[in-house]
Amino acid sequence: MPELPEVETSRRGIEPHIIDTQISRVVVRDRRLRWPVSHDIDRNLPGQVVTSVTRRAKYLLINTDKGTAILHLGMSGSVTIVDHDTPAGVHDHVDIEFTTGKTLRFRDPRRFGSLHWTTDAKHHWLLEKLGPEPLGDEFDGDYLRQKSRGRRVSIKPFIMNAHIVVGVGNIYASEALYLAGIHPCRAAGRISQQRYDRLAMTIKDVLHNAIAAGGTTLRDFYGGDGQPGYFQQQLEAYGREGEPCRRCNTPITAITQGQRSTYYCKQCQR
Repeated sequence: MPELPEVETSRRGIEPHIIDTQISRVVVRDRRLRWPVSHDIDRNLPGQVVTSVTRRAKYLLINTDKGTAILHLGMSGSVTIVDHDTPAGVHDHVDIEFTTGKTLRFRDPRRFGSLHWTTDAKHHWLLEKLGPEPLGDEFDGDYLRQKSRGRRVSIKPFIMNAHIVVGVGNIYASEALYLAGIHPCRAAGRISQQRYDRLAMTIKDVLHNAIAAGGTTLRDFYGGDGQPGYFQQQLEAYGREGEPCRRCNTPITAITQGQRSTYYCKQCQR
């Protein structure tokens, strides 16, 4: 599933091709995504000029003077820039065409993605209750400790909760906890300020490094420029069950938390 680094990589890949360019046409081949694609997209995007391409959590925001198209990549979606005459594949559900001859193409084999139109992105129902961005100044150890008080939930699902902080997906939560030396099952409310300072820093570091590497290719993720991500080659814990910890040589352990795989070192994470 594309997480924050993959979505940010996609944003950076498509932005140079569509910023300050006019949309000529929208082609919706299949409206049956997670939520049906609204006809507001067809009516409002053509003729508009893209003023910016931003990201909120795992959502891509294509902004115009008239409003914003909110795009979620779902479980297997991707966006690429192609020429107008590039034949569409069976899973290429939406094209946003530009007067430059380029097309922003949304591909989603499993159709768990979504595309929405809004004139008030900040208060759109998908975005208005989200937590802070993990790479922003608002997110730090003080914030995490304050939000964790009295919480018995394990720290891993706590930092994966988008109402607490956005964009810390399963892979990156495992990696950040490994680097911070925190056991993924430890109760969020029983972690010290010092350890939360360390965790906030490792979350930022892991996400920055993943973005720099173009995301993580575990199945078929490709960025907006069509290039795969390479962060998988840097993973310290995730997916390394039975392999030696690079710090202490203890075999990495795998467990299931909330139906998601968690990887950690029994020796290094307490």
